[in-house]
Amino acid sequence: MAIQTLNPATGEVVKTFDAHTEAQTDAAIAKSLAAHHVLRDWSFEKRAKAMRKAAKILKDETEHYAKILTLEMGKTFASAKAEVEKCAWVCEHYADNAQDYLADEIVETDAKKSYRTYLPLGPVLAVMPWNYPYWQAFRFAAPALMAGNTGLLKHSSNVPQSALAISEIFDRAGFPEGAFQTLLIGGSAVEHVLRDPRVRAATLTGSEPAGSSVAAICGELIKPTVLELGGSDAFIIMPSADIDEAVKVGTKARTQNNGQSCIAAKRFLVHEDIYDDVKAKFVDSFKALKVGEPMKEDTDVGPLVTKQARKDIAAQVEMAITQGARRVFGAEIIDGKGFYFRPGILDNIEKGNLAYSDEIFGPVALFFKVSSLSEAIKIANDTEFGLGSAIFTADEDEQQQAIRQIEAGATFVNSMTSSDPRLPFGGIKVSGYGRELSSEGIRAFCNCKTVSIAH
Repeated sequence: MAIQTLNPATGEVVKTFDAHTEAQTDAAIAKSLAAHHVLRDWSFEKRAKAMRKAAKILKDETEHYAKILTLEMGKTFASAKAEVEKCAWVCEHYADNAQDYLADEIVETDAKKSYRTYLPLGPVLAVMPWNYPYWQAFRFAAPALMAGNTGLLKHSSNVPQSALAISEIFDRAGFPEGAFQTLLIGGSAVEHVLRDPRVRAATLTGSEPAGSSVAAICGELIKPTVLELGGSDAFIIMPSADIDEAVKVGTKARTQNNGQSCIAAKRFLVHEDIYDDVKAKFVDSFKALKVGEPMKEDTDVGPLVTKQARKDIAAQVEMAITQGARRVFGAEIIDGKGFYFRPGILDNIEKGNLAYSDEIFGPVALFFKVSSLSEAIKIANDTEFGLGSAIFTADEDEQQQAIRQIEAGATFVNSMTSSDPRLPFGGIKVSGYGRELSSEGIRAFCNCKTVSIAH
C-alpha cells in the first residue's frame, strides 16, 4: 500500500512512500526496546539536554517544518508556524519539569523508608491524526521520552512527511537511536504492533471507532491506554458576556485549523435575550473570513484535508437541513481546484436532528436559542461526547454552575478551549479517557511503584 502526501490546496499528489513491511516494523520495535533500555538509565539532566535540543531545532527551523504542515494538510502557514512553536514549548516544559513531576514521594509508614516512585514502562505505540500532525505527536513524545519511555508513531497515512520529520528531530536532538521512530504502516497493521509483547502501552488521538478498536485489543492484552477522541463542544453565551469578544473568540474557536479540531467550538448555545444580536454579529464575522491559498498571509481559512472529508461535511450539512435545520450563511463547497469549503452557520436545530449532538469536523457553527443557563447545560450535555466546553459570562454564579454541571474534560470561562502543557488535557464519555500533558500526562505511561524498606 502506497502512503501519499497530497496537497489539499491543489488536489495533487506531492510524494509517495512505500509502506513498511512486517519485517521492517518488527525491526523497529526491537530498536525501540533497545533504546528504552538505554534511555531509562539516563539522568533527567541528560534527557533534558536532548529535549531542549529538540526545542531549539523547532525554533531555529520553524518555517521549514511549518511548510510541511501546510503542504500536507492545508492549514494556514501562520497556524502551522504557531503549531511548530507550541511543540517547542512542550519540549521545554517537560525538560524543565519532568524531574519534579516524577520525583519520589515519601510516605510515612512503619517501615524505615517507604515511597512511591515513577518508572517508565517501555515502548509505547502512538496512533495519531492528521489535523495537528506535530502537536498531537509532540504532546505525547515529550513527556514519554523524558520519563524514559520510547515511542513508535503510527501517524495518519496522509501526513507521512510530517511523521518522518518528527522522528528526524528527535534523532538530531541526540536521543538514543530508535527512541522515537515513525512506522509507515496502514491501519490494518496496527493490531500486529499492539499485540507485540515488546510494546507495553498505546495512546490514540482520533475517531471513536479507532479508539474503541485500540482499547478493545489492549484491554484483551491488559495494556494501558490513553484515548483522546472526538468532541461536539458547547460554546455558551449569556447576556452578561462581552458580546463582541465572544463573537471574535467564537469565530476563531469554530474555524481554527480550517474547522478541523476536536476541541473546536461546534454548538453555540446563546441566551434568547441576546440571540438575534449575537447571531447577526457571527454572520458578519463569518462573511469577513478570507478562504484561500493557505500560504498567503491574509488567508483565514485554508482547504479541508481531503476531497472525501469535504464531501462528508457537505453531506452532514444537507442532512441537517433535510431534517429541519436552516442555513443562515455559507456551509457549502467552493467550486474549483482544491478542497475548499465556505465556513457557515446553521440554526433551527431540534432534538432528533443528527446535527443536534453529532460532530461536524469542519467550519460549520450550529446555533441554539436557550432560555436559561440550565437549558444551555442540558443541551450541552445531551451528546455522547465530553471533551471541552466554553462559557462567556460575567456572572460568577453562572461560571461556577457551568464548571460544576457541564460534562466535559475541560471548561474554559471567557476564552476558547485550548491545550496547554501546564494543564491536563482529555475528555470523558466517548471523547476518551486518561489525560495528556502536565503531571498526569507524563505519569500516564509510568509504573507507580511502591517501595518499602524495612531496615
